[in-house]
This record gives sequence, C-alpha cells and structure tokens, in this order.
Amino acid sequence: MSDTLVAEESKVSEAEESKPLRPTDAEAAEIDRKSRFWRSEEPGWIWVGSEEHKRLFCRMLLETHNPYKPAVMDWPKLEPEALKRITSLPIWDIAVQTEGRAQLRVHAYAKRVRDPLLHEAMIMDGGEEERHKVVLSKLVEAYGIPLAPEPIYQMPKDIEWGWLVTGYSECIDSFFAFGLFEAAKRTGYFPEELVETFEPVMQEEARHILFFANWIAWHRRQLSWWRRIAFELKVARVWAFLIWERIGIARGLDNGGEMQDANFTLTGHQQIGIDLNLSELLELCLAEDWRRLDGYDSRLLRPTFMPKIARLVRRFLR
Repeated sequence: MSDTLVAEESKVSEAEESKPLRPTDAEAAEIDRKSRFWRSEEPGWIWVGSEEHKRLFCRMLLETHNPYKPAVMDWPKLEPEALKRITSLPIWDIAVQTEGRAQLRVHAYAKRVRDPLLHEAMIMDGGEEERHKVVLSKLVEAYGIPLAPEPIYQMPKDIEWGWLVTGYSECIDSFFAFGLFEAAKRTGYFPEELVETFEPVMQEEARHILFFANWIAWHRRQLSWWRRIAFELKVARVWAFLIWERIGIARGLDNGGEMQDANFTLTGHQQIGIDLNLSELLELCLAEDWRRLDGYDSRLLRPTFMPKIARLVRRFLR
C-alpha cells in the first residue's frame, strides 16, 4: 500500500472520528433516564452547608449531564401552520440573548471558585448554558426565524452579582416555562417531534435551578456573620432588580432605550393561545416543577420561592 493511500485513509478515518455521533434510540433513552433520576450512594442525613452537601449537589450536576450534541439534533420539518406559530412567538431574540449572557456570567464566576469539585460543576453549568445558546441558534436557523443583531455581552462589574442574577432568573423563568411547555405539548401547539427534540434542554434547566438552590444554601453557611449580612443585602437587590424588570417598569431603560418583553413567562399562555386561566396555569406549573425535580436525591434542597408565591396567589384566586 502506497504512502499516499495510507495518508488518505488516515484523513478519512480522522474525519469519521470527528463527526458527532448520534446515539441509538436505546442509548438515548438510557441517557435521558440518567439525566432525570439520580440518587447519591452516600448514606445518612446530610447537613446543609457541609462538605457532604457540597459533594451531593456538585455530583448531581456532573453525573446527570446529558451529552447531546446540538449539531446532530433533529429539527423536524413543520407543517406551514405549525411553522407560522413557532416563528411568530416573540421569544427568540430574548431567549438567545439570555443564554448568551448566562454562559458568560457563569463562566466568569467559575473562574473565581477555588474548590476543585465546585469549580468542575460550575464549568459544567456554564458549558451547558453555552450549549443552550447553540441549540437556540440551530433552531432559529432551521426554521428561518429572523433575529435582531446580538448585542455585545457586557460582563457586570460585580461577578457575583451576575451569577446571582442568572441563577435566580432561571428559577423564575423555568418555573413558568415548565408549565407553558407542558401546556403547549398537551394542546399540540408544539408538534410532538419538536417537543421531543427540545425536551433535554428543559430538563437541563431543572438541573440548573436545583444546583443553584443548593449552592445558595451551602454558600450562606460558608460566610461569617458580617459577610452573610452583605450577601443577603445583595440577594435582596437582585430580587428587586428582577421584579423591576419583569413587571415592566424598566421598559425603555434597557438596551439603549428598547427593552424586550421580559414578561413572556407570565403572559406566554395568552400569547401562544392556550386557554388557561391564571389559577390553572399556576397549578400546571406547580405540577411540572415537582415532576421535573422529583427524580433527584430527596436530600437535595428544592427551589421554593416561586412555588410558594404560586400557592399563595392561587389561594386568592379560588
């Protein structure tokens, strides 16, 4: 065999190895199961803020990682009516930009983390946020959805502030997104093939908010009393900022005087034509929030703020 032929076969072999591999249906099902159901083998009660607690929530994130590749995701061909519904949703610009900011902020905070296990988990979190942006970019490309030019993402001066804004934002938005996604699935607003394609991203958000809720509780216990006071004041400022943003008071004050609709998570059921009143929507969000988080170790803390608010509001709506 000539050296030229050997060299050519080597190139072909390298090209084949570099191609993203598509798992079989059985492999995909097993990967999906492992990403949704996880129990630590570490026995006994685990105290919040302990070394065991840190290992629990870091290992949860690392060991439930779904290695799907955006490059090999199947974007199903949609019927004209379904395509029109998807492309007309007013969420794609803000979704892409949100993930762009999120991956930047998570990676920035991860660089400050010195603990090896926590650093590894934070890098995984940021990498998954970056992958979400790629998935959304592939989706809008596949369906010809026009996007506004992306802004230059600015790193906040306070790196911790950016991480907290990202984490709490995900806790708010995911709570409503879980319910809206399920409602769109049940009504057929999203075609079944598209639901199946996008499902891993939704479950990934569940893992992220679970990780964040436990990190917050663990981090508080690592602070001295005077640093904890400063931290709680910062958290209060973050919540004030997020509430300000979502009720629309800040409209016209962001992105050079043009703020996108940050209220889609609250009004999305109306915008996508789902016939649910607020009480029914909250009930569905609560059920989906529980379903998506129930498969993980019961010793992990669950995000509680949005479920508590939803239950409180629901009581007044009855």
